[in-house]
Amino acid sequence: MSDFFKNAISSPTDANARKEAIMTQVRTELAQANAQQLVNNMNERCYKACITKPGTSLSGSEETCLARCLDRFMDAFNIVSRTYTARITKERLEESSSSTFF
Repeated sequence: MSDFFKNAISSPTDANARKEAIMTQVRTELAQANAQQLVNNMNERCYKACITKPGTSLSGSEETCLARCLDRFMDAFNIVSRTYTARITKERLEESSSSTFF
């Protein structure tokens, strides 16, 4: 019976650990959803741009167009992602350095 009460009353550390585990899971699921959305957008845009006559196979020019389109899309995404990450990191550093002075 003592185990029941021991588990029923959790310490703040346990609650924080559970909260962090849930937050990590949510972040992971958001990252997966974002990756899926990126792939969907990339496929849709490149298909519209490169596939002029849908059929049972791709022509050589369609294959080349798709490869280039996908490469450009990923390059652009990577540039935006790196720039955004750098900006957020810089802002966090500025916030933490300004909060230490007060």
